Amino acid sequence: MTRRHQRSRVREKALVLLVALGVTAGATLAGTASAEAAGGTGAGTVVAAGVSYRRYDLRAAAGTAHAHVLDVDLANPRVRLGLLYPGAVAARAAVSTMADRQQAVAGVNGDFFDISEAQHPGVAATGSSVGPAVANGRALKGAVPYAQRFGPALPPGTNTEAVVGVGTDGRARTDSLTLTGSYTAGGRRSALGGVNQFALPENSVGAYTSDWGGVSRRRATCGTDSDRAGACSARTYEVTLRRGRVVSASATPGSGTVTGGTTVLVGREAGAQRLRRLVEGERVTVRYGLASASGSKYGFAVGGYPVLSGGEPLPGLDTSASAVRTAVGIAADGRRVFLLALDGAAAYRRGLTVAEVAAALRRLGATEGFSLDGGGSSTLVARRPGAARVTVRNHPSDGAERPVPNGIGVFIR
Repeated sequence: MTRRHQRSRVREKALVLLVALGVTAGATLAGTASAEAAGGTGAGTVVAAGVSYRRYDLRAAAGTAHAHVLDVDLANPRVRLGLLYPGAVAARAAVSTMADRQQAVAGVNGDFFDISEAQHPGVAATGSSVGPAVANGRALKGAVPYAQRFGPALPPGTNTEAVVGVGTDGRARTDSLTLTGSYTAGGRRSALGGVNQFALPENSVGAYTSDWGGVSRRRATCGTDSDRAGACSARTYEVTLRRGRVVSASATPGSGTVTGGTTVLVGREAGAQRLRRLVEGERVTVRYGLASASGSKYGFAVGGYPVLSGGEPLPGLDTSASAVRTAVGIAADGRRVFLLALDGAAAYRRGLTVAEVAAALRRLGATEGFSLDGGGSSTLVARRPGAARVTVRNHPSDGAERPVPNGIGVFIR
């Protein structure tokens, strides 16, 4: 073989290798045209070791949707997922801002949240999420009552306690987290109805800690167990504890930052009546946690609702309402995670139905699937090679990033 032929064979092998890695000009962020036309999974680009990004078209009932996907290898010991949030439960920030602040290499938006309080004049929306949240192994909040959720109708048999997260064993899974909490005073223990939640069950008491933020706690006493738009309760009471003792009380829920070492108990109806028995200086012990249905302990968890279980779509998934959506797929026994966000550009804004999202996750290889907030919230960010900050990869349907309460971040150790 001549030297020129050897050089030609080397160039041919190099070209094949480049195509396989998905870094040729024809397989950049847009993916290959043939894969997109077929509704395939497209070609990927490396974000970091164990993390890749790709995008591709999907055929759907309402037209063509465009998917953006992060493929995360949790079997890689340097890769982990964690909760993105602004530092307080009742606060919002852009996904890119949270990712850069927490030094994530990529991420998507998270749970549905309290975005509007038009039904309650004079009451400000809290921006707080619907479901439970766990960050760095610590419970941040519980789930609001089912009827008080903000977002679409849930699939049959699911509720606001549903989460997707990564356990302390390093495996991703879907699960359910139930609040377990109480406050004890004078030898009498009473159950907590919520922790750092924008809505409390009727006749209950909720605890608010420094994780809540400075937003007014009044929304917690509005709505009913059957109607989110129900009137705000006229029977409320609030007690402030500092270092475990009662230091003040008020007939109405307050606002302002809850400082470290301080817990505020907010009661409505019968719960308010119970709090009125507490007196200044009395010792009160507050304890709470989140118990999982599977018995797993979580490093991070975020709310939403399941759409895929054991490789099969959940019964009763909606097949009529198409929208821009964000979702999570889990494969390889929890060692591989797909973070999917649809594009909100005008050409793709019709999006997918929930049933189509489940099918798209299964096509990626997921056996478990979970839906997160969508519409104007749907955002996927990732660093480009050599960059120190993330870039928004999809087109949010609002035209710009919508501030959200939390998200899922991809981190490199």
